[in-house]
Amino acid sequence: MMSTFLKQFLIFDPLSLFFLFVIFIISLPSAVYSFGYLKGEYTPAKITLAWFLLFAFVLSMALVVTVSNVFIFLVFWEIMSLVSYFLVVFDTRHEKSIQAGMIYIVMTHIGTAFLIAAFLVMYKYANSFDFFAIKNACQAMPLQTKNIVFLLLLIGFGTKAGIVPLHIWLPYAHPQAPSHISSVMSGVMIKTAIYGIIRFVIVMLGVNSSWWGILILVLAVISCLVGVIYALMEHDIKRLLAYHSVENIGIILLGVGLAMFFIRMNMPYLAVFSLMAGLYHLINHAIFKGLLFLCAGSVYKATGTRDIEKLGGLIKKMPQTSAYFLLGAMAISALPPLNGFVSEWLTLQAFFLGAFNVTGGAKLFFGICASLLALTSGLAAACFVKAFGITFLGQPRSHYAKDAKEVTLSMKAGMFFLSVLIIIFGLAAVKIMKLLAKVAGGAIGLDTGAMSFSINNFILSPQAGKDIYLSTPLLLLMLILLGAAGFCIYMLFGRKRVVIYRTWDCGYYKLDSRNEYTATAFSKPFRIAFSFFLMPYRRTQKIRESFYHIKSFTYETHTTLVFKKYIYDPAIALVFRLAGSMKRIQPGSIHLYLGYIFITLLLLIIFMRQF
Repeated sequence: MMSTFLKQFLIFDPLSLFFLFVIFIISLPSAVYSFGYLKGEYTPAKITLAWFLLFAFVLSMALVVTVSNVFIFLVFWEIMSLVSYFLVVFDTRHEKSIQAGMIYIVMTHIGTAFLIAAFLVMYKYANSFDFFAIKNACQAMPLQTKNIVFLLLLIGFGTKAGIVPLHIWLPYAHPQAPSHISSVMSGVMIKTAIYGIIRFVIVMLGVNSSWWGILILVLAVISCLVGVIYALMEHDIKRLLAYHSVENIGIILLGVGLAMFFIRMNMPYLAVFSLMAGLYHLINHAIFKGLLFLCAGSVYKATGTRDIEKLGGLIKKMPQTSAYFLLGAMAISALPPLNGFVSEWLTLQAFFLGAFNVTGGAKLFFGICASLLALTSGLAAACFVKAFGITFLGQPRSHYAKDAKEVTLSMKAGMFFLSVLIIIFGLAAVKIMKLLAKVAGGAIGLDTGAMSFSINNFILSPQAGKDIYLSTPLLLLMLILLGAAGFCIYMLFGRKRVVIYRTWDCGYYKLDSRNEYTATAFSKPFRIAFSFFLMPYRRTQKIRESFYHIKSFTYETHTTLVFKKYIYDPAIALVFRLAGSMKRIQPGSIHLYLGYIFITLLLLIIFMRQF
C-alpha cells in the first residue's frame, strides 16, 4: 500500500533530492540549536508544541518538494503556510507577533490563490493533476495561455519567495518567529518557491518566450537593490537579516532568469551554467543566512534586545558567537574563499558569458545587471561592517550588552555545524558544481556529461579552460601566506614604539560608548545617496529646564517604506472602503440572510443544470 503511494504520488529526481538535502541540512542544526534557545523562555508545554510545529513544518516542506500531484502539492503547500503562521505568532506575549502573523497569512493566501488559478488552467488542458500528464499537456497549450499561466505562477511563488514588490511580509514575520524558526524560514521555506518556479515553469510549462527570463531578471535586480538598501537602514538585527533574504532571493533568481533566457535562445551550455549558479547560491544562502539568524538569536537570548544601537562590546562577552557571526557576515558579503563568494562569482560569470554570446540590447542589459549585482555585493559588505562593528566591537552601550554571557553548548553546536559548511562549500566548489550541474541539466532536460566547468578538482573554469579561472583553495593559501608575511613584518619592525608625548585627546581623557559611531551615523552616507528612494525624514524634540539650558534632546531619523506607503496602504484602505459599503446588505436580519442562502442555492442549481 505504502509502496504504491510512493510510486504514484512522490518523485525523487535530482531536483527534488537537491531541495530535500537543503531542507534537512538547515533543519538539523536549527533543531539542535533550539534545545538551548527554548529552554528558560517558555513552559515545557509550550516547548513541546514548538517541537511538534517544527517537525510538521519540516515534513510539510519535504513533501512539497517531492510530491508529483498538483492537488497534493497544494495541500502540503497550505499546511506549510499554516504551520509557519503558527510559528510566527508562537510568542503571543508580543502584539507585534500577532500583527506579523496577520500580514504573513494574508500575503501567503494571496499567493496561493494565484497558484490555484494557474493549476486550474493546467488541469483544464491535462484533465489530470499528475505532474507528468500536465507536462505533456503543456506542450499543446497555446502561447497566450502559457503567458497567463507563467504570470500566475510567478506571482504565486514570488509572494512566498519575497521578491519585490511582494516582499512586504518578510521584515515583519522573520523577526517575530523564534530564531531557529527564522533560520529555517529564510534558509529553506522561501526556497520552496524557487523549487516551484523551476518545477512548474522550466520543467513542466516549458520556456516559450524570452521575455519570461527578462522579467524575472528585472524583478531579481530590483529585489537585490531594494533588499540591501533597506537592510543598510535597519537597526533591528533580525529585520536587517530579513531584508537580506530579499536581496539574496534576487541573486538566486538572477541565475534562474538567465537560465530561462538562454533556454529560449537555444544556448544549453549557458542555461545549465546559469541555473547551476542559481542553485549554488540557493544552498549557500541557506547555510550562511541560517547561521546568521542563529547568531542573532544568540545575541537576543544573551541580551534581551535585537536593537544593535543598544549593544556593542559583545566580542568580549560572547567570543564564539562573535566568530560565527563574522564568518557568516564574510560569506554573505561574498568574500573569498567562502561559499558566498563562489556562487556570486559564478553568477557574474554567467552574465559575462551571456554578454559575449548575445547582440544588441541584450548585451547592454546583461552588463547593467552584472554591474548592479556587483553594487549589491558592495552594499552588503558595508551593511555587515555596520552590523558586526556596532554589535560586537567597541564598548557596551547599555546594560543589555554589559550583562551578556555566552550561550549554551547546543546553541553553539548548531552554529558550529553551519560554520563548517560555509568553509566546505567554499573550498570544495569544483565537486559541488559537478553535482549541481547534473541537477540543473536534469531540470532543463539536458545531458551534462559532455559539459565541463573545471580544469581539475581545484580550479574552476566556466569556459572549460579558456581565459577565466578560480581556485578557492589557492585563494585560501594566498591569504594564509599574506597573513603570515604581515605577521612576520610586524614581529620584526612593528613592535618598536617610541613615545615622544601622549597624543592629545581633545580633553576627553576617558572615552565611553557615547563617543562611538552609531548605526544611524554609519548608514547616513547611504541614506543620503539613496534619499530619492528612501525619502528620509527627521523628528527632533527638546526638553528645556530654562531658556538657556536644554535638559534633553531627542533626534530620530526614519525612512519611508515606499512599497507599503504607495501600494499596500492604498490597497488596504480600498478594501476597508469596500467592506464598509457591504454593510448595506448586512443589516442583521436573519430572514434576509436565509433569503441570500436560498437565492445562492437556486443559482447554483441553475448553473449545474448546464452541465
